[in-house]
Amino acid sequence: MIEVDKLRISFGDREVVKGVSFSVPKGGSFGIVGESGSGKSTILRAMAGLNNDWTGRIGFGGQDVPRKLPASFFRQVQMVFQDPFGSLHPRQTIDRILSELLLVHGIGDIEERIEQALADVALPKAVRFRFPHQLSGGQRQRVAIARALIAEPQVLLLDEPTSALDVSVQAEILNLLADLRAAKNLTYVLVSHNLAVIAHLCPEVGVMLGGEMVEQLTADDLRAGRTKHPHTSELRALSVNLEDPV
Repeated sequence: MIEVDKLRISFGDREVVKGVSFSVPKGGSFGIVGESGSGKSTILRAMAGLNNDWTGRIGFGGQDVPRKLPASFFRQVQMVFQDPFGSLHPRQTIDRILSELLLVHGIGDIEERIEQALADVALPKAVRFRFPHQLSGGQRQRVAIARALIAEPQVLLLDEPTSALDVSVQAEILNLLADLRAAKNLTYVLVSHNLAVIAHLCPEVGVMLGGEMVEQLTADDLRAGRTKHPHTSELRALSVNLEDPV
C-alpha cells in the first residue's frame, strides 16, 4: 500500500531526510521512531502532501504521488496531528468540522456519515454540536480521528497522536487506533519519539537518526533486544517498559 524509496528532503542547504526507504503492506502499520530533529515528522508531512519539496519516490496503492495532488489523494490519505486542540477550528462545532471534508469532496449522506464517524470513535451524539474547547483532550483527539476517517481513506498518517494527551487516556487512544485499523483494514504510518507507543501499535519499526533510517526491525525483536544499530539500543534502554505505552 505504501512505498517510500530514497526520499530526500532539504530545507535550504540543510538536508534533513537522507535517502529514506521503507514499505508498508495493505492493512499494515509501520512506526518511525527518533529523537526531535531526526526527520521523522518531515517524512510524514511529505507523505501527506504538506511539503512538495522532496526527491525520490512516494507511492500509495501502486501509484506514484504527483507533485500537484488531485483532490482524490486526500480521500485516500489522511493525517492525524499531534495537537488535537490546534488542529480543530476553535469556532466551529464538531458537526461543522466533520461535515467540511464531505462538502469539499461532494460526498453525500452527511447526516449518516457524521453519526457513524462519532460512533466509530466511541463519542456520544451530544458531542456533535459542541465546540472543541468544551471537550477533553482525549475527546478532541477522537474527533480528529473521526474527521480523518469520515471520507473512508485507506491510509492514516499519525504524527505523535498521543503525546499531547494525559497519560490516563493515551492507552485508550492507541487501543482505539488498533481496533479501527483491524475493523477497516487501514494502513498506518505512526511517528513518535516514544518507543513504547511505536511497539504497541506497529509490528514493524524504523529508527531515525540525523535524517537517516539507520535500522528497520520488528517490534518483537525490539522488545527482545535484538537490535543492530547502537542508537536503537540507546532508545530501547531509555524506554521504561516496551509492553506498556504509558
